[in-house]
Amino acid sequence: MSAKEIGQQLVAFCKEGKNLESINTLYAETIESVEASEPQQGGERVTKGIEGVRGKNQWWSENHEIHSAAVHGPYPHGDDRFAVRFEYDITNKPSGMRMQMDEVGVFTVEGGKIVKEEFFYDM
Repeated sequence: MSAKEIGQQLVAFCKEGKNLESINTLYAETIESVEASEPQQGGERVTKGIEGVRGKNQWWSENHEIHSAAVHGPYPHGDDRFAVRFEYDITNKPSGMRMQMDEVGVFTVEGGKIVKEEFFYDM
């Protein structure tokens, strides 16, 4: 499966709110996830391994109320990468702070699986 096809599947999963299913289906066991900066609420900037990425997804779901979400793309880059744009209107549950997020994820594919995701955003 090409990077573009994997990107199309990722976007479809995200549009349906099936983020964990996208991780379980499309991500390599050795996935590396890189945030734009150190998380303000603890955690690491770089997460390695599928269990760590599942944990990040669980933390996100438990700590944020999503009022609306939009996913755009994928935007292919050669045979091994694609980008996706995510827009969120969320409330951080612990702080009660509502915010809008606009971020880009760049995904690297090897052997038919996503092996790296990098997120770009400004807090």
